[in-house]
Amino acid sequence: MRKFLAKRAVSSVISLFLLVIAVFFLSRLTGDPTNLYLPVDASQEARDNFRQIHGLNDPLLMQFGNYMLDLVQLDFGDSIRRARPALDVVLEAFVWTLQLAGITMLGVTFFAILLGSLAAFNVGGPFDRIATFFSLIGASAPDFWIAIVGIVIFSVGFGWLPTSGTGTVWHWVLPVAVLFIRPFGLILQVVRGSMITALSSAYVKTARAKGVAPRATIFVHGLRNAMLPVITVIGDQAAGMLNGAVVVESIFGFPGVGKLMIDSILQRDFAVILAAIMVTAFAIFLMNILIDLAYAALDPRIRY
Repeated sequence: MRKFLAKRAVSSVISLFLLVIAVFFLSRLTGDPTNLYLPVDASQEARDNFRQIHGLNDPLLMQFGNYMLDLVQLDFGDSIRRARPALDVVLEAFVWTLQLAGITMLGVTFFAILLGSLAAFNVGGPFDRIATFFSLIGASAPDFWIAIVGIVIFSVGFGWLPTSGTGTVWHWVLPVAVLFIRPFGLILQVVRGSMITALSSAYVKTARAKGVAPRATIFVHGLRNAMLPVITVIGDQAAGMLNGAVVVESIFGFPGVGKLMIDSILQRDFAVILAAIMVTAFAIFLMNILIDLAYAALDPRIRY
């Protein structure tokens, strides 16, 4: 297992390095920050000083080399827009995204596994039909449409919830609800399909013949053996949220890393763009390793 984790760590470092190269050069294609931050009538001397301060006068390859040397020392550079270390800006935003993703995925995982397992226990029954119908609708609905409808109904129409911001607990309701719907529908369908296969297996039939209670049949004998594909989908959905729920954060004015990335691209804040990509990529790589460990915990055969 240690050898496997070491290989995953090395491959993750290589992937992260290639990602840094791609983002560094692609971000420069957005244009010169000098034209964005200085007035149109700024003197050439002022422009040269601005570019010198932010290391934009050097050739592009030299800029990349200097950035990599600083990166080895864990120096991600300073934000042009905020005049602060870029890593501090990103970590502040990432904490918001991590909280939003954590709260949402805990609820999604619990309810999707519970309802998907119950639906699979009685395939074709009323509960299975209702759960399948609503999960398919949820999995197909786009986030931006749900967010706009939620604002129109619950914020503008009834006035129950705020339209944006993070001031109170009520500000979290709509963002969490919107992010909840699509992953819930997807994961419920995967749980249902996987559980149908598990519950039709020989060992479950034997447990039923021995008089094992339905609860134990579902959640002890069936669920553990059905969880491997479920964990894959849960990890994929969680990684998507860590990558920044860009649409939801933008619509609700949520100060997460997804919105920060979009704002930084528009503001040509190169240091923040790179820091945001690297922090997010590191979190996703770490999550993939945790998923592999979960595989091994659920199925001891994988350890070998």
